[in-house]
Amino acid sequence: MEKIKNQSFPSVTTDEWKDKAEQSLKGKAIESLQATTYENIILKPLYTPKDMLELSDYPGGSDFRRGIYPLGYMTNDWKVAQRLSCQTISELQEKLHQSFANGQATISFYVSKSLLEINQSLGSVLADFYVQYPFAINAKMLQAPMLADLERIVEQKGDSNISGYIGADPIAIFAEEGSISEEYFNKWVTSILSSSQKLPALRTILIDSSIYNNGGASAVQELGIAVAVGVNYLEELQEAGMDLEDIFAKMIFQFSIGSNFFMEVAKLRAARVLWYRISSVYGADEDRAKMHIAAETSSFTKTVNDPHVNLLRAGNEAFAAVLGGIQYLHVSPFNELTGATPLSERIARNTQLLLKEEAQLKKVIDPAGGSWYVEQLTNELAEKAWGFFQQIEANGGIREALKSNWLQQQIMAVYKQRNHDVLTRRKSMVGSNVYANLDEEITFNNLQTRGSYFANEENALKIEEIPNRRLAEPFERLRQKAIKLEETLGSKPTIGLLCLGGLKQHKARQDFMKGFLAAGGLKAQESKPILTVEDARKFVIEHPGRIYCLCGTNDQYEIIGHDILAALKTESTELTLYLAGLPDKEKQDLWHVEGIKQFIHIKSNCYETLEAILSELEVSEVEETKA
Repeated sequence: MEKIKNQSFPSVTTDEWKDKAEQSLKGKAIESLQATTYENIILKPLYTPKDMLELSDYPGGSDFRRGIYPLGYMTNDWKVAQRLSCQTISELQEKLHQSFANGQATISFYVSKSLLEINQSLGSVLADFYVQYPFAINAKMLQAPMLADLERIVEQKGDSNISGYIGADPIAIFAEEGSISEEYFNKWVTSILSSSQKLPALRTILIDSSIYNNGGASAVQELGIAVAVGVNYLEELQEAGMDLEDIFAKMIFQFSIGSNFFMEVAKLRAARVLWYRISSVYGADEDRAKMHIAAETSSFTKTVNDPHVNLLRAGNEAFAAVLGGIQYLHVSPFNELTGATPLSERIARNTQLLLKEEAQLKKVIDPAGGSWYVEQLTNELAEKAWGFFQQIEANGGIREALKSNWLQQQIMAVYKQRNHDVLTRRKSMVGSNVYANLDEEITFNNLQTRGSYFANEENALKIEEIPNRRLAEPFERLRQKAIKLEETLGSKPTIGLLCLGGLKQHKARQDFMKGFLAAGGLKAQESKPILTVEDARKFVIEHPGRIYCLCGTNDQYEIIGHDILAALKTESTELTLYLAGLPDKEKQDLWHVEGIKQFIHIKSNCYETLEAILSELEVSEVEETKA
């Protein structure tokens, strides 16, 4: 045992590591392992102490990148803020009692007109809870009436000790809806001024960047927008007569957390760095200017297909949020897109409790602090986001950037990159574009839609809205098409796979094609090993269809593929034939002349190819019906 304790590894230089790595790469340069993010940040394969240019001395100090409290969650635990869905006050009361007994730490629910229009005061019902629990509510358009209701209750009871946040972000509503009335902006300012006096401990000024995240924005864009919105509200509310220190004390930032784990950790840390810069410029009191963050798992990354995978996505995102140093957290139920259930809501809440109690993250102070990678990523994000904030200001500020459509175009450019990577399967969405489960029952008719508060107002300001997008939507549309075809055909739409040669010769491309087709809801009908032209002819006769794909090695294609193709095309000119893989360039034209419609390979646009196949099957079905 003593010998083991005294063992040590020889020190290795960076150059020695680089040489060894390039040997394993078989001569490729180490730079081939670098990756570029949607933020235009180059990720290196190795980080060293030289990359950590700046580090706060301790959590709760310096620029607050390491958190706003010296002892982190040990003294100021993050609040479980699961938003409850309810239609009546009695249902809300019941759900609040149940959730508090099971780990909920805030009064958090989706505010609806039905709750506020009921004769019984919502504020009087919540008075039973707010003495013990803080609020965590994005009230959106209904913030003013909700605050007014609470103010009345406070005056009656003589107790203004309401904490947490009941916020709204008019600019986010403007971006999401595509329209808003100037009157609403003015009423929002009035409501903030009123509640500042009557509800002094409650935060009411929300900077909600989730709409931009769910629109496809990069982390750099999210951060730049959040800072720009915060500055806009600082200026507007100061002009309205509100004290600077009070404005800072009333602010809370909301971020959606995506699937790029370390990027999201760094995003939250960089957000505090940026806001510290702003507060320093304005000369705000350091304690009041600390950024308070409410986080939620992103809807942008969630899928209708194989919804249980959303459990893993939400868990990963919640973990990143906690490591990033948030104050409130909502984890979306795995089936929220089609309608959450009591079980899925409980699992979502328990995700946070597992992180607290079993992973014991509440007992660790800034676990990401000092990581060369995370620190460098934080610095790069902060600098690039500051640059984007300056671009917004150069375009007239956040409102003008939205009105001119400049901001929407910037976000769209990033979304197109993200979308292209999903369509071509450079980015995997498990259960959607890879590892699709053809046997699952999918429900699309319950998908949630959002309405517009200002759609019918004549004098509303109009802009191009930022849609609430999801990466998996294109493949969900394909699955919907496949389901409709199945209902018409009475069975799943099927593509025949002609497997050339023995198992070893065709299995790799056979498996590739099965996974490729499944992403569009298409079933693969695999042949037995095809060694002769007659084998292929027999398979087509026994499994009649419209579309077939050749699967095998390039050698097999040359040995038997051309003959099979000629025979099948001679017998039926209506067959559509694909080939798995990408032949040498000089041979591709010949294959096309002989009848191959398209080569399907790892670099193919999966979505476009599957959409074309499904469309052809739809057309053939219509033609057969007419005949």
